[in-house]
Amino acid sequence: MHHFDGYTAVEVRDPWDSTRLLQRYLLVDRDRPVPENLPKGTVVQVPAQNVVVYTSVHAAIIDQLGETGRIIGVCEPRYMDTPAIREGLKAGRIADMGEATAPNVEMMIDKGAELVIVSPFQNSGYGPVEKLGIPIIEGADYMESLPLGRTEWIRFYGMLFGKEALADSIFRQTEKSYLDLKQLVTADMPHPTVISEKKFGASWFMPAGDSYIANMYADAGADYVFKELPGAGSTPLAFETVLDRAIHADMWLIKYNQSEDMTYGDLRAEYAPYENFDAFKNRRIYSCNTGLVPYYEEFPLHPDYLLKDLIWVFHPELLPGYSPRYYRKMQD
Repeated sequence: MHHFDGYTAVEVRDPWDSTRLLQRYLLVDRDRPVPENLPKGTVVQVPAQNVVVYTSVHAAIIDQLGETGRIIGVCEPRYMDTPAIREGLKAGRIADMGEATAPNVEMMIDKGAELVIVSPFQNSGYGPVEKLGIPIIEGADYMESLPLGRTEWIRFYGMLFGKEALADSIFRQTEKSYLDLKQLVTADMPHPTVISEKKFGASWFMPAGDSYIANMYADAGADYVFKELPGAGSTPLAFETVLDRAIHADMWLIKYNQSEDMTYGDLRAEYAPYENFDAFKNRRIYSCNTGLVPYYEEFPLHPDYLLKDLIWVFHPELLPGYSPRYYRKMQD
């Protein structure tokens, strides 16, 4: 970001091609005239108001900044677990804008939307919303491979809402907490091998070696079996490939969204060959039910919460008496 007379320029690199610029945002004070001869970019008046948010993650970040009162609509409210957002929806202060893939443009116009915050996808557009003439903030924070890199995006959102000092304070506190926890783990400790998630349909989408979660496994003192997979996203693998490589993995971490916690019996009923893994046989599976805990709302801004859970999973002796926030040992 660069500060100039009358505006601040924020450049967001394309996470899929770092040689390209995804967006250049020109932040101008809404109480002052827009400067003349601005460079090419998307002009955003700040502090932002009448905001539409597509994702629960960005809604939670805005809530952390104390600015949910500026949100007039959200997409896919069924995924919104932030109490202030749910209360706003119930009271009618926040509108249901429909699905993120096909938002209710007429509702946006009716509510006077002035800013839209989205999670971008590679080579995708935003349909009729692009024709409204209002700024679209492409929050590519989810593509960051380093946990604190994703957290640092709060500084950008702080600028949008006039909460720079608060955003900086939140980041610095989180950074200190994360680094303090990371120092508990030493290179000479045994590093248990671990695999992640489970198959979906015909494929097992395994986090790549430079992904957010793979980096967190390393910081928590684990040896991720698929750390050599290239990239920062996920790679679809055949079940047989995973079984061949990871049948003897010490531990297995799974996330799912259900009304009740999954058991070993549930996992076997879902797909019987899962029981071939040593982690299944030795009862060393840990699971996170995202339907019951605010995992997705919290971890982008507070990776220290997740790191503490992971250290507890891999090295419980380092955190005696700790009660995990997200993960539980799967029960029979």
